[in-house]
Amino acid sequence: MSRIELVQGDITVEHVDAIVNAANSTLLGGGGVDGAIHRAGGPEILQECRKLRATTLPRGLPTGEAVATGAGRLPARWVIHTVGPIWPGPGAEADARRRLLGSAYRNSIRVASELGAASVAFPAISAGVYGWPPDDAALVALETAARSDAAPDLLRFVLFSEGMLQVFRAAADRLGLDVR
Repeated sequence: MSRIELVQGDITVEHVDAIVNAANSTLLGGGGVDGAIHRAGGPEILQECRKLRATTLPRGLPTGEAVATGAGRLPARWVIHTVGPIWPGPGAEADARRRLLGSAYRNSIRVASELGAASVAFPAISAGVYGWPPDDAALVALETAARSDAAPDLLRFVLFSEGMLQVFRAAADRLGLDVR
């Protein structure tokens, strides 16, 4: 069973095998976590993403899927890019989008396992500019991580603000998870 950790910090300085990028479907960089990873990792990450777009992902990375590249200048070995869903607001579509958010975490964990990563750092996928309510984003993230069978030894959630860290801690308490 994986150990789950919650920390406040900057995901780009994490010394783990893989970091997860909350990417957009183009894989060509953007704002928030995506922009920070591309800036800190250097042009090598963008070059690999462009190669993916030119070969296996000509239409971009679908929401809920994940793919890996090298990490460029980051301390991690790999970047796992995943596309979280945009919050549609409450209603029937929210349930389907919630499943896509779970898939983004599940597929990132699967890719990490396939790479042989022992440790992975995650941001709060979709909880920024994509508008997902932080409390629900935290529940989906932690529930998915806790249920993963073939997950790496360490799943670390690196939250940018103290407020988001507290939201994740409250979600872990609601789920009865033993997190550090």
